[in-house]
Amino acid sequence: MTKTPFAVVADDLSLKWESRRAESEHVAVDGATFQIPVGEILAVIGETGSGKSSLAQAVAGLAGTAHGPSIVGGSLTVLGRSMRSLGSRKRERLGLHIGYVPQDAGAALDPRLMIGENIAAPIFARDPDFDQRDAAIAVATLVDAVHLPLTTMNRFPHELSRGQRQRVAIARALILEPTLLVADDPTSGVDVNGRAVILDIVRELHEQREFSALIVSHTISEVRRVSSRVAVMHRGIIVALGPVDEVLDSPSHSYVEGLARVIRDLKTAEELSAI
Repeated sequence: MTKTPFAVVADDLSLKWESRRAESEHVAVDGATFQIPVGEILAVIGETGSGKSSLAQAVAGLAGTAHGPSIVGGSLTVLGRSMRSLGSRKRERLGLHIGYVPQDAGAALDPRLMIGENIAAPIFARDPDFDQRDAAIAVATLVDAVHLPLTTMNRFPHELSRGQRQRVAIARALILEPTLLVADDPTSGVDVNGRAVILDIVRELHEQREFSALIVSHTISEVRRVSSRVAVMHRGIIVALGPVDEVLDSPSHSYVEGLARVIRDLKTAEELSAI
């Protein structure tokens, strides 16, 4: 990979979902500019439809494919590669260095395969002759790292809770030891306690493996568990970018001001309940 101080660089990036009907096309991301330094995590938050998932898909290498938006303005560089000029073969090689956890990733696990086989699948997709014992060790290491018992390897997806399946999806995304992790709302549909566990696991794995990451979330309170830096999206535009506390203390947009107000109200309620 090309040596660069940044894992991701977006400069005035605009993304659009193509459609056979022109009236159905829409700009999902409009003029986004941000950087993710190597080894750091950027959290992205915003309401539903704000462009978070489109941005995550583009960073995960899906821009310009049948499964992602098209780049219609600006530039996006991921791990030193320009995503606007990347051919299919180079894109495939780049994908080996990116771990992607899509929305509701746990539901995408192959129901016919046991958990261990699901996690190992990317290894054998890359190298069908990979040593089975080495693969089993790598899988067991990650199963333990996501706080699941090793017996989970011999169970099927339907036997696990939603939160457990999400943890399996994270393990699968990291099995090739990528340098960049993109997780699109990895806590979606999981209860409060389960969400905290998943985010703590992501933070622990980041500390151990030192990958760069873009983590999408709906709430700024969750963001604090994994990152000190946040991008706030509203209607396709990044309306705030910086350290979480600075973004909340000096809101530059009405949407961010609303988020800050919610956080203040929650703190007040917690303080009153403690009296």
